[in-house]
Formats: sequence, structure tokens, C-alpha cells
Amino acid sequence: MGHSAEIGVFGGSGFYSLLDEVREVKVDTPYGAPSDSIFLAEVDGRRVAFLPRHGRRHTIPPHRINYRANVWAMRALGVKAVISPCAAGSLRRDVAPGDFVVCDQFVDRTSGRADTFFDGPIVSHLSSAETYDPVLRQVAIDVIREHGIPVHERGTVVVIQGPRFSTKAESRWFSDAGWEVINMTQYPEAFLCRELGMAVVNISLITDYDAGVLEGTEAVDALSVLEVFERNAARIQQVVLDMVRRFPADLDALGAREALAVTRGDGHVISPLDVRLFETGL
Repeated sequence: MGHSAEIGVFGGSGFYSLLDEVREVKVDTPYGAPSDSIFLAEVDGRRVAFLPRHGRRHTIPPHRINYRANVWAMRALGVKAVISPCAAGSLRRDVAPGDFVVCDQFVDRTSGRADTFFDGPIVSHLSSAETYDPVLRQVAIDVIREHGIPVHERGTVVVIQGPRFSTKAESRWFSDAGWEVINMTQYPEAFLCRELGMAVVNISLITDYDAGVLEGTEAVDALSVLEVFERNAARIQQVVLDMVRRFPADLDALGAREALAVTRGDGHVISPLDVRLFETGL
């Protein structure tokens, strides 16, 4: 198998504990160390890399994750498509705990996170209008539905800085804006995947209603959240593995690399990714 993969998953040991012949590798990046080692395995002939974004013992809070190192490590192994599941809260009454949401948009409400690979001298303004890949989203929707899990085919995830949860006023503000999901890790993770030419798909696992969504809800109930989280964790493991089996054979056809092409002032079209990878020896 070697130290390479074509599909990446930001998830913990629950995913790869189900697989045989898992190989642990350390990947160095120009941005420091990733959250943990990367675990390589095969799923029906597809080479998959698993990286726990919070570390294998969940010791890294959302605002301290080295997102650039994590995403770079995936790309350095050859990954072309990324599955990015996350626990999340609901901002709408009709999105219930236990539901899965396949998000198609994000809203960034974070602050101070390193959120681009283009710090100069290469300058690129990559569109984030459609960050989440529509082909992979449809695969996710189909698989989740086949597993009998309530699924919302689209949604906007508002990403807050954390580690605190929202006030009731903030929660109502987000709900009034029409957004469905709230989370702390999708930005800049998903966008950074796009900056390195990897297609990305999110599945938000709803654990609770955010404060202020339901009248009388004062705070998140930690015990009930844990129960839903554990139920979701068991279900997402099988969903992700089935998604891997259903991903297109030609991941280059998803077009994530082409989205990187930019036009410089002299009229030449370049791929900043290729220049950057060449400079750093990857």
C-alpha cells in the first residue's frame, strides 16, 4: 500500500478500528505537526487515510487545531477527496437530534485561525461559493438514506470560534438568518481542503438543539448530548466506510484541482498548488 492514500477522513479510531492492517504514519508539514499520526488502511481496494482532528484522545479543542497541518498532511499523502464528519447543534426545530445534515454552505464566525495556504508570495483568491463537492454530497445523501438515518440534503453550517457555546441571543440570531447547523471545526478545514485541490464533503451529526432554538431551553444537556453522540458515532462509521466504497473511481474528475487555476496579471493561468508543492518538495 505504501505511504499514500486517495481518500481522507477526519475522524478518530472508531473508523479504522473496524479495518484490518492499519498502518500508522507520521507526516511532517511546513505548518508544524498535525493533530496526530495518520492511519492508513484499505476499504475494498480504496486507500484511505484517517486523521483524528482533535487527536486520538480528543485533547485538542477546536480553536487550537492546526488545520493547515492536518489538511497539508492529507494532500502530501496523495489524498484527492476528503470526508469531514462533525458533531453539531441544530438551529432549526425540524432538524432534530440524531439527524444527519449534508451541508452545502458554511458561514465563518471564527476569529484568529490560520485559514489559508496563500500567505505570499503566491497570491490566490479562491472562490468559496461552492466549497462542498456536489457529487460527493449526493453519495453521502444516498448512503445515509439507505442506512435509514433521517437526512437533510442541504444546510448551512455556521462555524463559531469556541470553546464556548453560543448565547441564546446569538443562537436566535443564527436561526433568524435561516441557517440550520452550528459547529466549531468546519472552518477553515473544509476551505483549506479546497485550497489544496481536494474535493470535500461534510456530514453534520446533530447532537442537540442550540440554546434559544426551543423555548425554555436554557443550556445544552450534557448527558442527552452524549447519548445521541454515541448513537451517531456508531452510525457514521458504517456510513463513511460505505461512502468510500461508492466514491467515483476517477477522483480527478470531481474538478477540485481545476478550481485552483487563477489568472495572473501577465495573463498566464497557473495552479498555485503545483507551485507551492514544488517549492516545498512534495
